[in-house]
Amino acid sequence: MSIGSVLALLREDFPDVTISKIRFLEAEGLITPERAPSGYRRFSSADVERLRFVLTAQRDRYLPLKVIKEQLDSIDSGDGGAGAGGTRLISSARSAVAPATDFGTRGGRVSREALIERTGVDSAFVVELQRNGLLIPGPAGFFDEDAVRLVEAAAALANYGVETRHLRAFKVSADREAGLVAQIASPIAKGKGTGARDRAEELVREIAALSVTLHTQLVKAAVRGVLD
Repeated sequence: MSIGSVLALLREDFPDVTISKIRFLEAEGLITPERAPSGYRRFSSADVERLRFVLTAQRDRYLPLKVIKEQLDSIDSGDGGAGAGGTRLISSARSAVAPATDFGTRGGRVSREALIERTGVDSAFVVELQRNGLLIPGPAGFFDEDAVRLVEAAAALANYGVETRHLRAFKVSADREAGLVAQIASPIAKGKGTGARDRAEELVREIAALSVTLHTQLVKAAVRGVLD
């Protein structure tokens, strides 16, 4: 298949994918399409399957390419158990994820009523999260899947006696980290050349994954010191 044909196949499930994105993933070693004598790329069904795996892992789990490539290498070596079709690959993309790099699904439209029903909290708890700047709906008043996970985490902490007002420290820390990441990624996103935005988005994933891991280790070390 030509790159245009591949794009047409993928856009049904991934409407934001572009030719630039496919070329970027090729440059990063995620796919290796053959080249016709004329120099044009020629994609196989296996190449499309790998692209679906990568795009699913990025969209549904917000994984950095380094982690996705490790998963693909594991599948290629036989450890991951890839099937003949795309179903098993995509299933792997959704499940074989380290907790420190699982950022959830950014899309979706979740109403306030659905958010309360799915998380098991009451309306007052949602209001309190919003009042403290932790939960922010979209322009149309809907939430996304990340908001569901945020409320679930906040509710779980509440069961341990952590009040909503105490969570503002997490928000302040997250905002500072986001500012640092933006300083690093923005110049790359604004740069010239094919794939500039894709490189910037990938950098954000890498830094965010490292940030979560670092934060986890720092908290563990601090708590260990208190307990000792």
